[in-house]
Amino acid sequence: MTKVDAAGLRRARGAALQMLYQMEVGRLTAGDAIRMYWPTRDAERLQPAGLEDQGEIDAVADLPEPLREFANGLVDGTIGRVAEIDALLGAHAQNWRVERMAVLDRLVLRLAVYEMLSAPETPARVIINEALELTRAYTGEEAVGFVNGILDAVRKTLRRE
Repeated sequence: MTKVDAAGLRRARGAALQMLYQMEVGRLTAGDAIRMYWPTRDAERLQPAGLEDQGEIDAVADLPEPLREFANGLVDGTIGRVAEIDALLGAHAQNWRVERMAVLDRLVLRLAVYEMLSAPETPARVIINEALELTRAYTGEEAVGFVNGILDAVRKTLRRE
């Protein structure tokens, strides 16, 4: 990816979140989730119109290969560093154990913390904003403050700007 495609990156992060969710609820490995996700999205895109979420399916299925690789890397990296990430989350989630958090909130947090750890070229405020947008889209407005508070605390610990 030579040119930054902010909308494409947002869709790729959404795809990564969906794969992480598949792993969590389906008890899949990262490799299995990735292998199953893209062909399923491509096939859904070819279904007849009238599906209520067809626009979202088209947007994700239309991701070019570099953005698919970005999403796959987020999944692999998040899972590869989940113990480290959960330790950071646990240190900043007052009165919440990571395993007791709502599934999607936990996955959004893990994804964002992984990106903070692995992508120093991406400003923390961008990563946090993207996490908040995913939270709004997948869990709802009521979780935004929770996610924002934890990610901001992690950002400070990591001394990210």
